[in-house]
Amino acid sequence: RSILYANIKRINANSCILQKISCTFVFQKTAKRMKDFAAIDFETANGKRTSVCSVGVVIVREGKITNKIYRLIRPRPNYYTQWTTAVHGLTYDDTMEADEFPEVWAEIKPLIDGLPLVAHNSPFDEGCLRAVHELYDMTYPDYKFYCTCRTSRKVFGKELPNHQLHTVAARCGYDLTNHHHALADAEACAQIALLIIPEPKKPKVDLHTGSLF
Repeated sequence: RSILYANIKRINANSCILQKISCTFVFQKTAKRMKDFAAIDFETANGKRTSVCSVGVVIVREGKITNKIYRLIRPRPNYYTQWTTAVHGLTYDDTMEADEFPEVWAEIKPLIDGLPLVAHNSPFDEGCLRAVHELYDMTYPDYKFYCTCRTSRKVFGKELPNHQLHTVAARCGYDLTNHHHALADAEACAQIALLIIPEPKKPKVDLHTGSLF
């Protein structure tokens, strides 16, 4: 039985490697890939976008993961629904003594300064980030978001049965084993982005006027 289990693990690992090679080959034909960014994922306690209860951030520089941050957050409003707990496993007791968003973001903000943000289904995470900034009367720095879900639809199209995070991660050769943990999801997002999100175009500068266009 142990030999059979070892062989299954080896086959799964080889499959992930082949998927990653295939994914890289598909995208190399189209464009250079993004190499400096921060992947981010929020989990919420209830249906309110302000109720962020955990955040995962994975910082990528020069195509390499350089830092990972995971923090619990005391949500507002401070209650959990049965459905959200079923999704991510967090409860009121887990975040009862956690810092509120402003304290957590004060730690994260300088680490991501100047970097574009990447998320899977970015309208959700961007919406959460904007909502908590507004809730706490914080100035929103107008972060630039990129979406691995939207990009997956362009790159893989109908090749995939859906474009959920775990499906796209598997197609890109990454084994997402702890889905809906904010840091695990952020790292999966980062690995996908490294393979399929194109390098943002740099604005051109008019040499005569110095203005951007």
